[in-house]
Amino acid sequence: MSTKSFDAVVIGSGPGGYVCAIKLGQLGLKTAIIERESIGGVCLNVGCIPSKAMIHAGSFYEKLFHHAPELGIDVKVGGIDLGKLKAWKDGIVKKLTGGVAMLLKANKVEIIKGDAKFTSPTALSVKTPEGVLTVTAKNFVIASGSRPFDIPGFTPDGKQVITSTEALDFTSPPKRLVVIGGGYIGLELGTYLAKVGTQVTVLEGTTKLLAAMDQDCVKVVERGLKKRNVNVVLEAKAKSWKKASKGLELTYDTPQGLQTVETDVILVTVGRKPNSDTIDLEKTGLKANAKGFIDIDKQCRTKVPHIFAIGDVAGGLLLAHKASKEGIVAAEVIAGQKSAFDTTIIPAVVFTDPEIATAGFTLAEAQAAGFDAHEGQFPFAALGKALATGESDGFVKVIADRKTHKLLGVHIVGAEASAMLGEAGLALEMGAVLEDIALTIHTHPTLPEALMEAAEVALGHPIHIVGKSRPAAEKTV
Repeated sequence: MSTKSFDAVVIGSGPGGYVCAIKLGQLGLKTAIIERESIGGVCLNVGCIPSKAMIHAGSFYEKLFHHAPELGIDVKVGGIDLGKLKAWKDGIVKKLTGGVAMLLKANKVEIIKGDAKFTSPTALSVKTPEGVLTVTAKNFVIASGSRPFDIPGFTPDGKQVITSTEALDFTSPPKRLVVIGGGYIGLELGTYLAKVGTQVTVLEGTTKLLAAMDQDCVKVVERGLKKRNVNVVLEAKAKSWKKASKGLELTYDTPQGLQTVETDVILVTVGRKPNSDTIDLEKTGLKANAKGFIDIDKQCRTKVPHIFAIGDVAGGLLLAHKASKEGIVAAEVIAGQKSAFDTTIIPAVVFTDPEIATAGFTLAEAQAAGFDAHEGQFPFAALGKALATGESDGFVKVIADRKTHKLLGVHIVGAEASAMLGEAGLALEMGAVLEDIALTIHTHPTLPEALMEAAEVALGHPIHIVGKSRPAAEKTV
C-alpha cells in the first residue's frame, strides 16, 4: 500500500470539486482531486450539459417541424435520429470533460481515479484500479455530490424504470412515458421527449408544479405543456407498477381514489439525496444531519476545522453554480485568505419551454420579509423582438420595495430567460433600485428590453403598455 500526501485533497470532480481544485492549484497548494467515476461529475456527464444539449435539439426539431412553415420556409422534416443525437451529445460531453482534465493538470492538480473513504480525520483510503492508495492531507474538501432518490416500488432498472441518466441515452423515443415528479428535472426531460414525439404523463404528488417558483411563471409553462399534449396529474402519488399486455401499467393514488395509466417507460425524478453516506464520514468525527447533508458555516467549513464541504452534499440549493462559488470560497479559506459565501441571491433556471429564470424574492416572500413590496410586469407579447422571432409567450416581473424602490426579485418566463437573468443577478447583488434599470439604455430590438420595461411599470410610467401596477411611491431613500 502506497501513501501520498498533499496540502489539500478534493473528493469529487463535479462543478464544485474541480473548480475548488483548480483554485487551490492557482493559490500554490499541493492539491489532489479524487473521482470514482468521470471527471466533471454528474453535471458535465449526465446532468446539466447533456440535458441542455438534448433540450436544444428537441427545440430545434420542433421549430423546424411546427414553426418553419409559418415563416414561409418549406422544410421536409422526416423524423429525428436519437442515435445520432446521442452521439453528438456524447461528443460535447467528451470535449468538456477533457477540457476540465486539462485545466486540472495545467494547474498542477493530481487526478486520482478511485473510490475514497475516510479512515481518520487526516487520511483517506482510495480504491484505485492499481490497488489501494492511502492519501493524507492537511485539508479536505468534500464535494461528493448527490444521486437520485428512490421511491418504494420504483427502484430503477435502467430499462423500464429509469433515472435522468438513462433518459438522456434513448436511441429512439419511447412511445409513452410517465414522469414521476413535477420538479425541474422531470419537466425539462418530459418537455424534450414530448417535442420528439413521446406521449408524456407527469404525476406530481403535491398541488403544484415547480412549487418553489413564481406561480405566474409556472402557469405559462403549464400552457406550453398542454400545447404539447403533456398530461399533468396533480396530487398523484405513484404506488406500484406491473407489466401489461402492451407495456407497463402504473397505479397511482389521487384524492378521487386509485387510478392507472399505461406506459412504456417510467422516469423517476423525485429529487436527489446527498452522497454523504459513501465516504465513511463518521471516521472524521462528523455526522450528517437528519436530511443527510453536511452542515457548514459561511466559509464552507465543517465542525472539524480542516474539513470543508461544498455543493450538493452541503445542502441548500442543489445547483452547479452555487457549488462552484462554494468551491472558490473553500479554496481561498484553505489558502489563508479572507473569504466567505456571502451572496445576496442565488439565481436559478428551469429549462422548460418556455424557460423560467428567477432571482431573489417572490412578491409573497418579500412581503413576508417585511417589505412594502409590489411588482411590475411586462409581457413579451408587447415586445417587438419577441413578436419578430415568434417568442411572445411569457413576461418579465420585477419585485421592489414601494418606498425605497430597491429591487428585491426578478422572475422571467420566456425565450432566453436564462440569458437575461445575468443582468438581474448583477442588479440584485449591487442593491440596485428600479431607476437603475429603467434609466439604463437597453439595445433595441432585444428581449432584455422587457426588464427595463418591467421596471418602468413598477415605477408607474410604462411606455409600451397601459400601466397596470399601482405606481411606486416617491423614493424616500
